[in-house]
Amino acid sequence: MTQRRALRRIHLVSTIWFVACIGYILVLALRQAGFQWWQISLSGPPLALVVFLLISLYLFALYQGIGEAQKIEVEHPLTTTSYYMALYVAAPLLGGVAGILGMMGVTEPMRFLSGVALGTLGTTFAVWVGIDPVVGVLEMLLPASRRHRAQRLAQAEALRRARQEKRERLLAEALAREERNRQQWQQKLQSQAQRLAALLACNADEFARAEREAVDIGAEAWRLGGLSCMRHLRELALQVHQEKDGPAAPADYLSYWWDGVGDWRRPSLD
Repeated sequence: MTQRRALRRIHLVSTIWFVACIGYILVLALRQAGFQWWQISLSGPPLALVVFLLISLYLFALYQGIGEAQKIEVEHPLTTTSYYMALYVAAPLLGGVAGILGMMGVTEPMRFLSGVALGTLGTTFAVWVGIDPVVGVLEMLLPASRRHRAQRLAQAEALRRARQEKRERLLAEALAREERNRQQWQQKLQSQAQRLAALLACNADEFARAEREAVDIGAEAWRLGGLSCMRHLRELALQVHQEKDGPAAPADYLSYWWDGVGDWRRPSLD
């Protein structure tokens, strides 16, 4: 049996014992409050006890998650050892043993069981919520722990800055490449933009022929520079068309004529 598997089994048994003790204390509190067995429900003072227990269990889960996910052996030389972990997960069982030893000589069953349950509860909370966080903080105050943590945080910050600089550099390169392409396309596409502007102003009789010619021009732009080149050509054509016909927005037939050319897709009508 591996060490990790043994700790998991101890933890499972301890959790079952801890929950059983909580249940016993809750039932006992309800009985002492005057409830009959068939009347036991969550109301009055027992509700405050349940809320306290739920908050305590949440704190346990929080500390447990932090301990397993974030502890580093160099920064936590004690709490990462197998002996400490065994003590941590076996706290409810050790509390039960302490309760049994503390109630030796008590002959009343209810009083004996109450002492065992309270011993379990007190020891568990003392270890999980009291001792463990304090020990963890003390470990982080050690010179070696502080030095390693500072180095780890510095490395993480340097890695974050390097990634940010890489993203910014890639973005700048992409923008510069796009600008160079636009400058190259500006010369090659100017005449095609003029022709597309004329096609946009065609009458109904020439609409089919204008669409076929526009598709051929769009396909040529796609071969020249892909979707970005087609978008740039469309912007130029609409600009030329607007300069000739006035400030009114021209009819954008190109967005529909070019549907299916390369990666071009017509705009959604939704």
